Amino acid sequence: MASANIAFGLVSIPVKLFSASQSSEAISFNLLHKECGSRLRQQYICVRDEERVERSEMIKGYEFARGQYVTLSDEELKSIEERSTQEIAITEFVPTESVDPIYFDKAYYLGPERGGERGYRLLGEAMRKTGRWAVARYVARGKQYLVVLRPVELGLVMQQLHYADEVRPISEVEIGDMEVKENELKLAILLADQVTVPAFDPSIYTNEGQTRLKELIQQKVNGQEISLSSPEEPRGQVIDLMEALRASLGQLPKRGTASSKTPDIGMSGPKAASGRKPPKRATSSAPKEQKQEEKSRPSRAAKTGRASR
Repeated sequence: MASANIAFGLVSIPVKLFSASQSSEAISFNLLHKECGSRLRQQYICVRDEERVERSEMIKGYEFARGQYVTLSDEELKSIEERSTQEIAITEFVPTESVDPIYFDKAYYLGPERGGERGYRLLGEAMRKTGRWAVARYVARGKQYLVVLRPVELGLVMQQLHYADEVRPISEVEIGDMEVKENELKLAILLADQVTVPAFDPSIYTNEGQTRLKELIQQKVNGQEISLSSPEEPRGQVIDLMEALRASLGQLPKRGTASSKTPDIGMSGPKAASGRKPPKRATSSAPKEQKQEEKSRPSRAAKTGRASR
């Protein structure tokens, strides 16, 4: 994508930037005229004059009050742009755990340019040994970006970050003050243990919605008839959290190497911890009269008790 230099003190490491993600798999649609199927062209209409406006007649404006704008020319905007130095200027090193992933934005791979291999390897190894990431400023396309450089198995990644004023605090979310019960917590941990794996493997996950969309498009291209399935019925709200946790324990497959020690979860703990579904109540199709007759019969244990007396 671009070339840059990592500036670390008086050390300069020439690097190349590569996009770490690809959007080639994304499916985009064109807007067509429903009557004839021709592609549509976007136009800008003045809301007051109701006339079409060409791009050469457009200027940029910022609405500082309702219906009131201050206009800015391209020359004025260019005058305040950051000068692109193609420099990744390291400002500080921080512990890796101190950077909350909520600040993560785009990621870029960094590869060494010719002559920068030694410094590239040295910087990466220093961060691995110390458990730190490098915070830096990077200027490109007239904008300044906040980034961190972090080592990965084979090299370095430049992770673009959101600025602090771009991240909303979680305090804006109404969470409430609900007490966590000890028995529920133990069941929840047991449930998590059943699906815990040694490490995250993204290759086992696929974009199922994207796959279905591709199949639908291909069917349309092939002229096949499309059968529309009815939407899934919404699930009911879980009322009894404890029962939901117990039922889930028997349904989820064990994927990880969870601890074999079973926590004490009270009277119903051993049943839930066994990994089996709770027994279902048998439903009988016998007539009501037959059920009443069976109910009135004394049990075998009761008969045995009277005989022994």
